[in-house]
Amino acid sequence: MASLFPVVFLFIVLLGLEVCTYLLVPKGPQQVTIRTAIMLTFAACYLMWMVTYMAQVHPLIAPYRSPKLET
Repeated sequence: MASLFPVVFLFIVLLGLEVCTYLLVPKGPQQVTIRTAIMLTFAACYLMWMVTYMAQVHPLIAPYRSPKLET
């Protein structure tokens, strides 16, 4: 279960960034568009990182050694 910690930790950090984005974007006619763009960027970056990390930690195909050649 050691590999689950970074995923959960960064998810909590991401949620904090999204809350900050929601609260700190200045009011204006494009407020919803700016919020959506920033929050979607955070979510896409997190998903890309998580998929890459999990693929390296738990590969679908296990590495194998080639048979030794007798010399």
